[in-house]
Amino acid sequence: MKNSRDILIKPVVTEKSTSLLAENKYTFIVDLNANKTEIKKAVEDIFKVKVETVNTMRVKGKMKRVRQFTGRTPERKKAIVTLKDGDKIEIFEGL
Repeated sequence: MKNSRDILIKPVVTEKSTSLLAENKYTFIVDLNANKTEIKKAVEDIFKVKVETVNTMRVKGKMKRVRQFTGRTPERKKAIVTLKDGDKIEIFEGL
């Protein structure tokens, strides 16, 4: 099994993700090969909260061009984690 810190890469701080905080939903960029069970265990282990559901989505990389060179941004996987009522993650509190 993977380390919990290797599964959760970073939190997503966007306008949409901060509006989801009112519904007790937190958004993270996670490892591409992580499944919902691993993501749930990682969040519970790191933040000491109880996870209710995990929704995941794969985001394809976009084509980018710099002068004559074309390339792609990397693919990533996002997870929207819903916590039980009363649980909060402290790093999102100041947003």
